[in-house]
Amino acid sequence: MKLYNKPEKKEARKFLRNNSTKAEQLLWDEIKNKKFHGIKFRRQYSVDRYILDFYSIELRLGIELDGEVHDDKDAIEYDKIRTNYLKQRKIKVIRFSNEEIYKSIDNVLNKIKNEIEISRNLPPPAPSL
Repeated sequence: MKLYNKPEKKEARKFLRNNSTKAEQLLWDEIKNKKFHGIKFRRQYSVDRYILDFYSIELRLGIELDGEVHDDKDAIEYDKIRTNYLKQRKIKVIRFSNEEIYKSIDNVLNKIKNEIEISRNLPPPAPSL
């Protein structure tokens, strides 16, 4: 069973890429084309039924940007379930609010840089059985 970028999620991924939030576009401008510490990030990358805003295959690192909709109780619970699911697959997810992007993108980039450095120093995940 294919787990990553499943064909049935292609239209949803394309829709999300074509309808990026301002915060997503601002961050994408900083990390696209391997210009952020040589790491290739992909936009709207799916892992099973979930779509990550940004994902590095090399580091197994997902980046999620949260707008106001994520403040809702149900959304918070959904995000928690989703993050745990991804964690079980050895994918680390870091989250930022849209406000963080708008007000202090340099701090966000610094946090991402720190996660990259941590991820680069971890041993590779054990192969699936």
